[in-house]
Amino acid sequence: MADTQQVDPKAERKVARLAQQISSFSAAHGGAEGQVAYLGQRGARIVLVGEDGNWGDLVAPSYEIAEKAVEKSGITTHESFDGEFAAKVKTGPYEWSRMAGIQVGGPKNG
Repeated sequence: MADTQQVDPKAERKVARLAQQISSFSAAHGGAEGQVAYLGQRGARIVLVGEDGNWGDLVAPSYEIAEKAVEKSGITTHESFDGEFAAKVKTGPYEWSRMAGIQVGGPKNG
């Protein structure tokens, strides 16, 4: 029986664009690993951690698009953001000041 699933061209372009961004991040950081987290109606967050400890994230309009983009990029994925995977993230003064600012009512200016 033939596969009759319709391919949404807009979704396929989004998958290709996200996969390219993931691949670029991976190339710039000596490789990368990722994790896809469901965000509800907003879609899904793709968290990327480079081999050098730098990290970033992307938001996809759906979990399915995020999974396809990660698969197309060829990076290793994790079920959750914990353990050895989370330990690879390097944070600097900027991240610590932002986290502290959030805890005490927002970032401080000058």
